Amino acid sequence: MVGSRVRTPPDFGTWMVEAKPIVALESSVFAQGLPSPANRTAARTMIEAIESRGVIPLVTAIVKGTPAVGLMDEELERFLGRDGIEKVSARDLAQAMARGVDGATTVAAAIMLAHSAGIEVLATGGIGGVHRAPAYDESADLAELARTSIVVVCSGPKAILDLRATSERLDTLGVTIAGFGTSELPAFYGAESGIPVQRVDEPAMIASIFKAKRELGQTGALLVVQPPPAQYALPASVVERAVVEGIRESTRAGIQGAAITPFLLAYVDKATSGRAREVNLALLEQNAALAASIAVELTRFALR
Repeated sequence: MVGSRVRTPPDFGTWMVEAKPIVALESSVFAQGLPSPANRTAARTMIEAIESRGVIPLVTAIVKGTPAVGLMDEELERFLGRDGIEKVSARDLAQAMARGVDGATTVAAAIMLAHSAGIEVLATGGIGGVHRAPAYDESADLAELARTSIVVVCSGPKAILDLRATSERLDTLGVTIAGFGTSELPAFYGAESGIPVQRVDEPAMIASIFKAKRELGQTGALLVVQPPPAQYALPASVVERAVVEGIRESTRAGIQGAAITPFLLAYVDKATSGRAREVNLALLEQNAALAASIAVELTRFALR
């Protein structure tokens, strides 16, 4: 892999030796997932939520062909500007490096870069999964979660997906799922999906589960899911109606492949008069805070 070529901050080696808690962030949510100025708000609030808990946030990306875990201020600003920033999944990393481009990392690519640098926790909004009919596409996020030992904190699969099919696929792939403060797989914009998960109420228990997975020699991620803040959550019926309408419109417009997800996310946001974006921003901050707390607990294990 690219481990020896991943660029990290100058103090990274010292942080690792001293077992400093670190949380990695994907960059595609800033460069493609959210429009400006919401993407700047998301970056700021996620970074502040992590730093306020004494944890180091590091954004993953491809910077002019160099895989990086940790962006300098001017680099982050360029990615937030969104101009000429490509979307890079795990399969695209090598090509992005060879071509010397700026690439914003998806969850799958961020997992690869974070793990190669030795980082154990990643925070994001929602993971990819199995798309609904008529696409039936499957995100590379699932394969990366199945083979990489890392804790990923999110609010479940994106609501535009087939949540039950995604849950079943994660089960088949052997990905451990822990519901933080919930016994139900969150539906990204809302708390309810009807799909049961094992409930965990303390970050320390999440760290213990991850430690146990390591002791067993199990590969694959520990996927930690939590519902969005209750004051922002949308009713399932509202989201479902918007998604179904969006899928119908995307089919009518002939939108396919990688263009489907951003189209549907934008459609849902418009159909909910911007409420979906408010939920997205709130859950990103909340997930970053939880990831930081988990990272702190993991460092306590490392220091014992």
